[in-house]
Amino acid sequence: MGVGSNMKKVSSSSEIIAYENEQSPQNKAICKRLRLEITASLPKASSKIYHRLPVWFIGENAVVGYRVTAKRGVNLLFWNGQELDEPELVATGKFHAAEIQIQDVAEINSKNLKRWLKKAGKNIWDFAGLRKRHQKL
Repeated sequence: MGVGSNMKKVSSSSEIIAYENEQSPQNKAICKRLRLEITASLPKASSKIYHRLPVWFIGENAVVGYRVTAKRGVNLLFWNGQELDEPELVATGKFHAAEIQIQDVAEINSKNLKRWLKKAGKNIWDFAGLRKRHQKL
């Protein structure tokens, strides 16, 4: 890994930690746990704040991210979540995304989360390619 890519990763991590630090103590604990699990399970993914939310990418494609909501805690979103065949993940939006809501860090099932992340890291929806094809039209 070159120096430039390492610096970018450090910068992105610090931005995500800053996002965590803006949250209530309960949501901060959830975000931190998710960040650590995602980073460990998707070591080749890059992370950044994308549309004001922490998101992990493989190549140009968003794979997983989370957002804090005022009433529902933390929503963990998988961009290709509907294709993962995991009943705990609820379809959302008009594409392939699915999410789970987490209101307490104790609700995070590490075994399930690792399985979802492993699947998400292999079953990637090529949204970046779709976007490029539409731009050419």
